[in-house]
Amino acid sequence: MNSDSNYNAIDTWVDAHFDEEVKFLQELVRVPTDTPPGNNAPHAERTAELLAAMGLEAEKHAVPEAEVREAGLESITNLIVRRRYSEGGKTIALNAHGDVVPPGEGWTHDPYGGEIVDGKIYGRATAVSKCDMASFTFALRALESLNAKLTGSVELHFTYDEEYGGVVGPDWLLNKGLTKPDLMMAAGFSYQVIVAHNGCLQLEVTVHGDMAHAAIPDSGTDALQAAVHILNALYALNHDYLKVSSDVTGITHPYLNVGQITGGTNTNVIPGTVSFKLDRRMIPEENPAEVEASLRRTIDDAVASFKPPRGGREIKVDVKRLLLSRAMQPLAGNQPLVEALQKHGEAVFGEPIPALGTPLYTDVRLYVERGIPGVIYGAGPRTVLESHAKRADERLDLEDLRRATKVIARSLLDLTAAQ
Repeated sequence: MNSDSNYNAIDTWVDAHFDEEVKFLQELVRVPTDTPPGNNAPHAERTAELLAAMGLEAEKHAVPEAEVREAGLESITNLIVRRRYSEGGKTIALNAHGDVVPPGEGWTHDPYGGEIVDGKIYGRATAVSKCDMASFTFALRALESLNAKLTGSVELHFTYDEEYGGVVGPDWLLNKGLTKPDLMMAAGFSYQVIVAHNGCLQLEVTVHGDMAHAAIPDSGTDALQAAVHILNALYALNHDYLKVSSDVTGITHPYLNVGQITGGTNTNVIPGTVSFKLDRRMIPEENPAEVEASLRRTIDDAVASFKPPRGGREIKVDVKRLLLSRAMQPLAGNQPLVEALQKHGEAVFGEPIPALGTPLYTDVRLYVERGIPGVIYGAGPRTVLESHAKRADERLDLEDLRRATKVIARSLLDLTAAQ
């Protein structure tokens, strides 16, 4: 068969097995993987069962409990499916993460139901990124359905620690030497190939004051007022960040967000301790060590300038790093993968598929840091906003899943076909 015939055969196979692919995705959605708390090993077990029913054996790599707990999670088992076609050739890894943030409020569909309405499937992780557990699995099956002579190997990496930084996910697999691919693709969306992304620094700041009765405020030191003073100094940095721009298309400016604040015991008590967690997005051109040092200086300066309005003593502040996710830098070796995805993306979707950057951060950087060229591509809409990822009623247009599966399978054929 010539290339066009093989591409047509792939498309026909995907169409014929699409109902099965959708049911597979529904089964993945129906096993919760809320992170936190991160009790994700049961999902890996269920996924391995479903893969086995398709003739795909998944190696189960359970992360020791002590390492999982240190990462702030409860249970992690990562899966690797290895399909070797020849001793030579490149190994291509397809990585999707099964962990996801909790559903939160405001859903009009069951977040674990996989309900289909008007051609869209609803549920937590339908768009990020259990959908690409499905697209990658069925793209692999479509490739193998050709019974063509292939070279190298393809691996599925289904991991469960993306939300907390990947330390006991892909990072753990790579550190243990359990895999060493030559190229990789991570879960993404269908209308662009992502070749670079932001980094992320997360810090927890704990402000210690002196708890007291609200009727006698001079007897204590208000940790909340001190925290507000520090927060104002941190938020003011966003004005300066607008003056810093990335040269990577799709990425604009750095940004600082405070996503969680806790503290106090009751309305009639001067808060003695307040904690907040911040998220600082770093453009690829920034140095993470310098960014962290700058944030710590801003906090120290704010602490030094805080003057309790009534009485009180000096406050104390602890700063703890929660996460350092380095930016993904494009590697020259990713070109064959980029070109294949763009070629087939345009053929299947009927429009050009640009290669650009994204302000998100993902597990792909863990591969790229080790010199493994990688890109981000998968099933999904044009933007994160459209997907409702990390919001209520996350959804995926099933036609995007169908077409992305074809694009990925065709691209795998280009990269593994024997010459």
